[in-house]
This record gives sequence, structure tokens and C-alpha cells, in this order.
Amino acid sequence: MSHNKIPPSIITMLERNINKKIRIIIDPAYGFEGILSAVTQNPSGIWISEVEAIVLRATIAQPIPQVASREERGDILIQLNSVQRIEILANDQ
Repeated sequence: MSHNKIPPSIITMLERNINKKIRIIIDPAYGFEGILSAVTQNPSGIWISEVEAIVLRATIAQPIPQVASREERGDILIQLNSVQRIEILANDQ
């Protein structure tokens, strides 16, 4: 079984956004928000500080998923292989 290698362009993009608030979507209903602290290449992952676990919910009337609940967490490392989507958030969100 081969491991998916993360392209260097993804690592570079993430490194440019260190100290910015990001949202990491793990699956359509769950993710994390926090401050991007560091990017690692081996294993390929990102450290996030001031983390909140978020639950996302979409409805027929509101098809774009919205944050339905939040729970504070500590600092975490997320492997990039398990990430569906990464969003860089504006500072005021």
C-alpha cells in the first residue's frame, strides 16, 4: 500500500499562513478552528493552537454547512492525509 505524498506547494502555502486563523474540515460534519502554529513535513501535518472542535450542519434551506457548535480543545497536530478542506479565515471571524 503506497502512502499519498503531500505536494510541496501545499506545504509552502500553509507555511505562508502561519499565525493566521484557519478552519480544518475532517469530514462533512466535523472539523477544527484555531491558529496555524507550525507545518511539519514528516509526518505531513499541521499544528494548531487555541483550537475549537466544531460541528457543521447543513439543511435543505441552508445547503452551505454552518458551524452548529463549538468545544474548546488544546493544541493539536492534524495529519494532512485526513483533511478534506482547509480554509484561511479573516482575522475578524
